[in-house]
Amino acid sequence: MSTTPIVRDVLANGLRLITERMTQVRSVSIGVWLTRGSRHESAERGGIAHFVEHMLFKGTGQRSAEDIAQAIDSIGGQLDAFTAKEYASYYIKVLDEHLPLALDVLSDIVRNPAFSPGDIEREKKVVVEEIKMVEDTPDDLVHELFTQGFWEDHPLGRPILGTRETVESFTQELLRDYFDRVYTPGNLIVSAVGHLEHARVRELVEARFGDLTTASQPRGEQAPTVVPKILIRNKELEQSHLCLGASSYPQDHGDRYASYVLNTLLGGSMSSRLFQNVREKRGLAYAVFSGLSAYRDAGSFTIYAGCSNEAVGEVVDLVVDELRGVKRQEVPAAELQRAKDHLKGSLMLGLESTASRMTNLARQEIYFDRLFGLDETLQGIEQVTPQDVQRVASDLFPSGSLSATVLGQVNGLQIPPERLDVG
Repeated sequence: MSTTPIVRDVLANGLRLITERMTQVRSVSIGVWLTRGSRHESAERGGIAHFVEHMLFKGTGQRSAEDIAQAIDSIGGQLDAFTAKEYASYYIKVLDEHLPLALDVLSDIVRNPAFSPGDIEREKKVVVEEIKMVEDTPDDLVHELFTQGFWEDHPLGRPILGTRETVESFTQELLRDYFDRVYTPGNLIVSAVGHLEHARVRELVEARFGDLTTASQPRGEQAPTVVPKILIRNKELEQSHLCLGASSYPQDHGDRYASYVLNTLLGGSMSSRLFQNVREKRGLAYAVFSGLSAYRDAGSFTIYAGCSNEAVGEVVDLVVDELRGVKRQEVPAAELQRAKDHLKGSLMLGLESTASRMTNLARQEIYFDRLFGLDETLQGIEQVTPQDVQRVASDLFPSGSLSATVLGQVNGLQIPPERLDVG
C-alpha cells in the first residue's frame, strides 16, 4: 500500500493537523477530534460531552439539521460522530473532490452549534431512550456495571451517556458554557487520510479554524484506584452475563505489546484458550472473549461470557483456571506465533481503509507525543517472547486482583473472593 510519510503540523492557535496521503484511493476521511471526553466532566454534569455531540448535528447558525444531512448526502458522503471517555470525534468520508465542502460542513458543526431550546428538549428524550436501551441490552449493561464498580467514584467509571437525572438537567446556558470552555484550538486535532495534498488541507483548515483563539484549560486528571469487588445483580433474563477483570496498562506503557499478545491468546480470537475451552470443548457459552481498555493513566483487562444461569459458577472457575495457567507456564512457541500473526493480520486489515487510518493517527496524537508507523507496531508485536507474556500475566493478575460482575437470574449464587484467586 503506497502511502507517503505522515505530516504533522500545528497552526498558530495550537490546533494540530495530521495528514497521510494514500495515492491508490479516491476518498478522503477527515475528522475533527476533541481531546476531552466523559472523564473530564463533573458527576452532576455526567453525559454532557455526549449530549453536546448530539446537539452539534441539530443545526448551526447557517444550516438546519436537514441542511447538514442534505449537504453530505448530495455528495455521497458519510458523516458520523462518537464520544468516548477521553475524546470525541466528528468525521466525514468523501470523494477527494468534495473535501472543501466536507470541511466546510465539519467546521460549521464544531464551531457554530445553535443549541436551540426546542432541539435540546427533543434531544433529551432521545438520549434518555438511549440510556434505557443499555438497561435492555444485558451484554452492554454488564460491562457498564462492571466499569462503575471497578473505577468506583471516578469519572472513568461513570457512563458516557450520563444518567436520566443529569441529562434532564441540561440547559442551553450549561451546554453553551461547556462548549465554549472545551471546544478550543488547543483541544482540537484535525486528522485527514486519503487522496490529498497536505499543503491544500492545511490551507482549508487554516481558513476555517485559524481564527479560533480561546485558550484551553488544563485537563485536571487523577488516576483511579481499583478496589476489587464482586457484584451479583439479579435480573430476569434467559441467560446470565458475566464480566471478570483486573487492572491493566495505560495507553503508552512499555509492556503494551505483550499485553496485546496475552489478550489475543487468552480470549481475543477463535483459537484463543477461553474460546476453545469454554465454548468449543464444553459448550458452556455462546460468546466468550477478553478485551483491553487503555486510557491515559489506567487500563483494564476484562473477560466476558454469556452462559446459562446454571453454568455461571463453572464458567468462573474455568476462566480463573486459564488465568492461573498462563501465569504458571510459558506459552508454547507455536501458540505464541499464532497469536502474534492473528494480531498483526487484524491490525493490517484494519488499516486498509482511510477512515481507520485517520482514527489511528488521531489516537496516536492524543496518547503519544509521536506517531508510530505500522512497521514499528508490527515489530513491537513480533519481539514479544514467551517470557514477556508470562511476566505480564503475573503482573496483571496477582493474587486478589480480580473483580467480577454477574447479571442474570442467579438467585443465591455465591462467589467468595477465594474462588477468584488466581494465586
